[in-house]
Amino acid sequence: MTQIYLVRHGQPDYEPVDTRALPGPAADSAPLTAVGAKQAEELADLLSGIGATYLVSSPFTRALHSAAIIGHRLALGVRVDYDLRDWLPDHTGSWRSLADVRAAQAEFEAYDGEWPEGVQRLWEPLSRVRERARAALARHTASTDGPVLAVTHLMVIRALTGETGTAHGAHEYYRYDPAENG
Repeated sequence: MTQIYLVRHGQPDYEPVDTRALPGPAADSAPLTAVGAKQAEELADLLSGIGATYLVSSPFTRALHSAAIIGHRLALGVRVDYDLRDWLPDHTGSWRSLADVRAAQAEFEAYDGEWPEGVQRLWEPLSRVRERARAALARHTASTDGPVLAVTHLMVIRALTGETGTAHGAHEYYRYDPAENG
């Protein structure tokens, strides 16, 4: 059994992305706002007493920026795992705007996170998010006995815990048992 703290990245700054009209996955290069950086600092201070021995992050800039701040404050190196990435609103990577993402998210919510029976959609179902996140956790918990910090995204946290309202710069506690989650 491994204690995992699922950390939602700090508040992102989409202005540099929006002003350049970066499409699809390029939007994932958004850094943190000043508030987001402060959220990461405060969370590191809050979690400093848990004795974390391992820090892993999503590869998306907002998560990496948060993980760098947390890792620096807690003297932990940052490992990166692609499977802790955010939910994909369109597996083709061709979304053009926040409106496209919101439309995919509305359909995702209408279907409670899973494709209708017999019909595939472009967005990633919650069960796939859960499957890849559990695989990532299995890889990273195998090499440590202490608590793990996993800096990730709201949809990953939702897939693993059922929590839908984790704020930027907040965390959810998750007990990972490879026997149950393998």
